Amino acid sequence: MLIQVNTGNGLENTEALQRWASEHLNETLDRFQQDITRIEVQLTDENRGKGGADDKRCMMEARLANHEPIAVNHHGETQDEAFRGAARKLLHALDHTLGKLRDTHRDRDSIRKDAPTGVVPGAPG
Repeated sequence: MLIQVNTGNGLENTEALQRWASEHLNETLDRFQQDITRIEVQLTDENRGKGGADDKRCMMEARLANHEPIAVNHHGETQDEAFRGAARKLLHALDHTLGKLRDTHRDRDSIRKDAPTGVVPGAPG
């Protein structure tokens, strides 16, 4: 799973940020490794350093093999809060989307059983 981190509006993209983000996402999204080809992270300061509540924004987009991409956004007071919030939202979205697909395709026994040949349900025996 390739993880690409981009920053804008006054936030600095460092090697340490890239390494930390990759480690965090690899750990958080470990069970989806086979489904995700790439995650793009965009961190921005929406008011360019002027301060204010929830002015840091993190957008994450997971590119999936054989499925449409899944994108989430989260705002926070700090870059860390915005990133962690977006990671939680992405985990939930992947659970929801891929979990539904897995449930649909999972082999399981039905609780409904076919009546034995020659027996008509509801007919007097």
